[in-house]
Amino acid sequence: MSLANQECIPCKAGMPPLTPEETSEYLAQLGNGWEVTTEGKRLFKSYKFRNFKRALKYVNALAEIAEDVGHHPNIHFTWGLVELEIWTHAIDGLAGADFILAAKADQAFDEMPFNKAKEAKKETASA
Repeated sequence: MSLANQECIPCKAGMPPLTPEETSEYLAQLGNGWEVTTEGKRLFKSYKFRNFKRALKYVNALAEIAEDVGHHPNIHFTWGLVELEIWTHAIDGLAGADFILAAKADQAFDEMPFNKAKEAKKETASA
């Protein structure tokens, strides 16, 4: 089952963060662009958009996901750019839920109407 389809279950304080090996295994399951930063404690990715309005639509989609799963990323939003930073505050590190949220963020990006239209054009052009 892909990470995006898994349930995001936040861990509790006192649980150990993922080991570097576990982190690498999870990272390999994510789409391109994700990196582990801050001494292996956080996930980071930038998403680029053609304009402010599209970036804002994506931020709103992320807000819905975060509320639904009860896990909230740091979101930096500016013209044509959304940056996500994800980690589990309770353990000051990474947990499986962080990677699940990252996969859901990628899925939301792929499902944005302007991205779906672009993919449809690609498929039509290659047919």
